[in-house]
Amino acid sequence: MKAFVKGMLARSKAGHDTGKVYVVMQADEEFVYLADGRCRTVDKQKKKRRKHIQIIYRIPAILQEKMEKGEELRNEHIQKAIKDYEKNQQEV
Repeated sequence: MKAFVKGMLARSKAGHDTGKVYVVMQADEEFVYLADGRCRTVDKQKKKRRKHIQIIYRIPAILQEKMEKGEELRNEHIQKAIKDYEKNQQEV
């Protein structure tokens, strides 16, 4: 079983949100709970089956820093992390 770690990025592979990037907030055996900071906030996470997402084995620096300090991830941190990731992907 693949490890889904809080703060990792994930891309949706199925559903109406195909291709959308999220941040993993938590995971259990069957589902992963995701947030994008806008529509799917920290308080209203998206529940998706593990097989319907592609994990991006990378934790953005801003999220890593907040988690190391013991701070909670906030919507604005998540939005910035996703925006930075997508900007870097366009440059490549």
